Amino acid sequence: MAAPSLDDVRLALARRPALHLPEPQPRRAAVSVVLRDRPRGPEILFIRRAERAGDLWSGHVAFPGGRVEPGEGLEEAAVRETREEVGLDLRAAAARLGALDEIQAIGRGRAVGLSIQPWVWALHTDPGPFQLSEEVAEVRWVGLGDLLDPARRAPFPYVHEGRELVLPSLDVDGLVIWGLTYRMLEIFAAVLGEELPGHPSRGL
Repeated sequence: MAAPSLDDVRLALARRPALHLPEPQPRRAAVSVVLRDRPRGPEILFIRRAERAGDLWSGHVAFPGGRVEPGEGLEEAAVRETREEVGLDLRAAAARLGALDEIQAIGRGRAVGLSIQPWVWALHTDPGPFQLSEEVAEVRWVGLGDLLDPARRAPFPYVHEGRELVLPSLDVDGLVIWGLTYRMLEIFAAVLGEELPGHPSRGL
């Protein structure tokens, strides 16, 4: 089955407004889901966070983004953080397609009083080489079709407060996507009328 096209993504986001959490969180963050068009279908930009002490998501696969600063809007934060983390100026190189649902951030199995809103962008020009900050270990482009491929299903073992859990995840050529990033992709897939493959979660 062919992956949704960039036009499919654009139309789907235009039809469905993003949902917000019923209770505002003390802190807010925003991330960028950046797509580029390729002959086999859209590809999505992922980062792998650097290993850092004290970072709840140290080493995780994620989207570029971060916390909203005082006086800043969610979209502004997504643009600023993307520029700071990978050197990509979305205002110059991409078009905003829309936003996904706001979600509650979970760190090590616990709510951390932080909401995250993903913003979806489509590149319309080659941004050139990435310039990674010290917070980013690497960047990878992954095809949307690969993310929707059931063969990428990879149960993720996780120990939480002494309990052994199996969480849903995807493994795309060694890039393991789970946790918050998996949840955002799950919402994105639902907007497109697709289902993200994964293993049923237990616990959490």
